Amino acid sequence: MNILVIGGAGYIGSHVTREFLDNGHNCTVYDNLSSGLRQNLYKEALFIHGDILDFPCLLDVMTNTSFDALIHLAAFKAAGESMLNPGKYARNNIMGTINILNAACQGGIKNIVFSSSAAVYGEPQYLPIDEKHPTVPENFYGFTKLDIERLLEWYDKLKNIRFAALRYFNAAGYDIDSRIKGLEQNPANLIPIIMETAIGIRKEMQVFGNDYDTTDGTCIRDYIHVNDLAKGHVSALDYIIKNDKSITINLGSEQGFSVTQVLETARKITGKPIPAKTVERRSGDPAKLTASCSLASELLGWKARYSDMETLIKTSWEAYKIAINS
Repeated sequence: MNILVIGGAGYIGSHVTREFLDNGHNCTVYDNLSSGLRQNLYKEALFIHGDILDFPCLLDVMTNTSFDALIHLAAFKAAGESMLNPGKYARNNIMGTINILNAACQGGIKNIVFSSSAAVYGEPQYLPIDEKHPTVPENFYGFTKLDIERLLEWYDKLKNIRFAALRYFNAAGYDIDSRIKGLEQNPANLIPIIMETAIGIRKEMQVFGNDYDTTDGTCIRDYIHVNDLAKGHVSALDYIIKNDKSITINLGSEQGFSVTQVLETARKITGKPIPAKTVERRSGDPAKLTASCSLASELLGWKARYSDMETLIKTSWEAYKIAINS
């Protein structure tokens, strides 16, 4: 198939593109390189430097090439920033998606895989979180993802576009075969922050609270390896094409690891002290967040294979060592 990967030069997008290429598909990457990197582009994939807010450019791409599907990964994703600058997130995430959908309609693209987020759920009312959990986002980023899902539902009804909305939990790790060299830019998530501290980019890292109702007092999260995420995109696209049916599913590991567990595993694998300072809790951080992925297993035959904490840390550490030494 011919696949258009919008945001394919980014951290997750580059892994997703690699997985589609490995499965024998032709890929075109469309990216404005605001956070994506040229070093994450592949010689087997065509690259178009473009922005999702540039509707004429999107329309030109989608009407002049016959694509079987598109993968939408072009969203701003820093939850904290979204609360300070909602206009930026509304323009890019919501208006940009409207541009993508309208260009897809005119270009005859009927299949879309969208990278959504567990942020659509908000504060967990029960665990593990399944797809029936209420969606009450606690930050504007999560609101934009939920709004996009609702747009997709309407375009399904009105324009016969089939979609898979994949609600990621905490994406982490790097390609298990070390083929992706570019590091995530300005990371805000735990594991890359630990890696930056281990490698010396940061002097120390912060642990936000150690008095939660968990075994060691630190927050517990569900981490999913980016290779597992990438495989989920391929499986999801296959499903919506074969079944002519849209789906919304969680992608997570169904395991919970505390901040302390992640930090201690990183110290063990890297051999670095990784200085960490405990500070006050962040507002809105739940004590525990884990996914139920039974629907992904049932519908897609998908299961996380690389999302144990040692693999997450080892692949991250390898990527950071390669990047620093290159």
